[in-house]
Parts: sequence; C-alpha cells; structure tokens
Amino acid sequence: MALSRIGDRSTSDVVVRLRTQEGRDDWFYCHSHILVEKSKYFADRLSENWPTCQIIDSRNCVEVHCEEADFDHFVNFVRLLYVAIDGSSDDIWHGVKNALGILQVAVELGCPQIVTACVNYLEAVPWEEAEEEEILRVIPGMGSQAEPILARLRPVNSSTIRRIFLSAVQFATSSPPSPMNNLKTSAQEQLEYMLTEDDDAPLLSADDEIKSIVKECVKGLFCRFNNLLDTFLFKPVESVSESGKMQSFHCHLSDMSWACQILSKLEIIFEFVNSWVDASDKVLQVVKHASSAGEIIETKLKVIEVTSKVLEAIGYGTVILPTAKRLHVVKAWLPFVRVSKPLIDSVTTNDEEAMELKMDGEMWQSLESAFVSIVLALPSGDQAEILTEWLGNEHIHYPDFTEAFEVWCYRSKIAKRRLAYIKENHGMTDTL
Repeated sequence: MALSRIGDRSTSDVVVRLRTQEGRDDWFYCHSHILVEKSKYFADRLSENWPTCQIIDSRNCVEVHCEEADFDHFVNFVRLLYVAIDGSSDDIWHGVKNALGILQVAVELGCPQIVTACVNYLEAVPWEEAEEEEILRVIPGMGSQAEPILARLRPVNSSTIRRIFLSAVQFATSSPPSPMNNLKTSAQEQLEYMLTEDDDAPLLSADDEIKSIVKECVKGLFCRFNNLLDTFLFKPVESVSESGKMQSFHCHLSDMSWACQILSKLEIIFEFVNSWVDASDKVLQVVKHASSAGEIIETKLKVIEVTSKVLEAIGYGTVILPTAKRLHVVKAWLPFVRVSKPLIDSVTTNDEEAMELKMDGEMWQSLESAFVSIVLALPSGDQAEILTEWLGNEHIHYPDFTEAFEVWCYRSKIAKRRLAYIKENHGMTDTL
C-alpha cells in the first residue's frame, strides 16, 4: 500500500476545512483512515452517526472552527497526523510555544499519540519565564494526562527543603578556592531569598536545630575572620597587602555582611554582634594597612556595611549589651565613620569607575539613626562627653547629633524636677 501524504489529492477521500470567524479558510486533502485512527474527533465526525457534507469529487468534508490565534496550531496538528512520532524527532515542535499550542489542539481533538509526544517534549525542555507562566495558565485545565509537565513546578516536602538549606549554609560559610567565590555568593543570595517574606511566605520555617547549625557555621566563619585579623596584626605593615591578603579580607567582610542578614532574619544575631564589638579594635587597625586609594575606599565601605548592621541591632534594642560595650562601640566607630563618609562620597561622586562602590544613601541614614539611638541610651554624663566632642568636631555634619543634643538638653533641664518628684512619691533616697 502506497504511503499516504497530506495534500495528495489523487489518493485523499476527505477534506479538512479550517475556518475562523475572521474569514480565514484553508482546505487540506486528507485520508479518512489516518484521521479516524489518530483522532477521536475525526473518528466521530466521519462515522455513520454524524452527517457530513460532500464537496469536490464526492469527498467528505469536515469543518473545524478555531480562533485566529490558534489557526497555525491547528494546521500543524493536521500535518503531524501524518508524521511517525517516535520521540527521536523533537525538532518537529519548533519550540515550547508551538508545542503548547499543538498540545491544546491535540487534547481538544482527542489525539493521545500527539498529546503524549507534546507532554514528553514540554516536560523535558527548558522554559523561559513567559513560557512558564503560560504553561501554568494552560496545563492545569488539561487533566492528568498533562500533569507530568508541571513536575518541576510542584513544591517539595519540608524535609527536602531543610536538607538543601543546611547544605547551602555549610557551603556559604566555607572558604572555597577563589574561583568558586561566585558560586558561594550565589548560595548566600539564595539562602537569604529562602528566608525572605515577600509576596510569599518564607520557604523555610527555622526551628531550634536549624538555628543552632546556622550559628555554628557562622561561628566558624567568624573564627576564620579573627584568625585573618591576627595574621595582619602580627605581620610587618609592608607585607599585609601582598599575595592578595587584602582581597581575602574583603571576601571575609562580604561574608560578615551576609551573615548579619541571615542571622537577623533568624533572630539569632546576638553572638555575632558581641563578636564584632570585641573585634572592632582589630578591624580598625587592619583597615589602616590598606595601601592604594581605591583599596582604602573599598575596604572602608565593606567595613561600614557590616558595622552599620551591628549598630542597628544595638541601637534598636535587638541586641542588649552592657553600658561599657555600647560606649566602646560609639567611641571606636564614630571617628572612623565620620572621617570615612566624606572620603567615600568624594571618590564615588567624582570617579565614574568607582560608582559600583557607591554606598546606599539609606544605609548612611540608618547608620546615623543607630548612632543617635545608642547615644541616647547611654548615661547622661557619657552623652554629654560625646556631644561636647561632636560640637567641636570639623565633621559635625555627619553623624548629625542634633536630635540627641535636643533630647539631652530637655532631659538635663528637667532632671532635678523629675528626681524630686520620684523622691517625693516613692520615698527614694539620694542614690540616683
């Protein structure tokens, strides 16, 4: 028996007529045995129970009405009825969009062979974002036959999420060879994303065990950072910037900044803040060893990024520290920040190549607010000492302690009246 070909008028016995409301009208010379075998729709239309009209040469005619946007998919579907689909000819789909359109037609016209082939193709190939959204819109309405396509989009169970989170934490807090730094940065970004509450709930709800593991991993990270600080401080000044040591310092600072974000989200930042406060003097000494101007700016920026997060945690009461430590934090970091800001601003404003180093203005504002909050929580005598130094400093513009000065003046002026009231109403002695 000769091979039947679509469009072969001499052997065809059926005309498939595709029509749209917009007036598009195409005829295809086909063969009833192929249509009936592969499509339930055509099998029904060509059965004795369904009246059909006859046209040229007494051929049966089956009219198929479709939307203009789907016309090409119907044409491709009819052509595919004549193709031996064995899974080795995936290029016949011409991309995800076309395969998805053909799949919809195949489901509508009842062709299980083409449905299966489309599903196998769509389930295996990569999707662009727009294609993925279209698949999510279309596939769920097709029933169980199309469900395999959605396998990559289904949520995984909590134990799987937990395992991948912990594996990522261990890698993100490790010290891989420098060629793998980009991979580590990516892992850090995804960990932060997993814990972020945006339009959707966080991917992971951390329990005590997870928090404990994260704390241990970050503790190891900080231990390596401390060891690096010690190597800087016990080496001659001229050797500190050699062999990429300062670049290693920058990488560790980036890790510290990321760790602050993760620990804050998990509400376990206390130990980190304490460790950073204890290491502050060492960090400030190491910064002095930066050699070139560009290296100085980059180093100071990274240090300030971490310090700002630490000061925010202290200033807003997330982490409670003794008075002595809070006072030390202000005295250690206030001179560094007030001198660094104009230097950073001048370089990043005048040098186009340094724009990637530019610090977010909101971070400067948040850092200033944290300083003000910490100062206002100190004993009034310590506040007076800090404010006196601020009023005589050439960098009086930043941080701006105007609010702190106003509050201190108000508190100081009414302090005796307040104290007298307390003594009178509560029988307190002069110990205050």
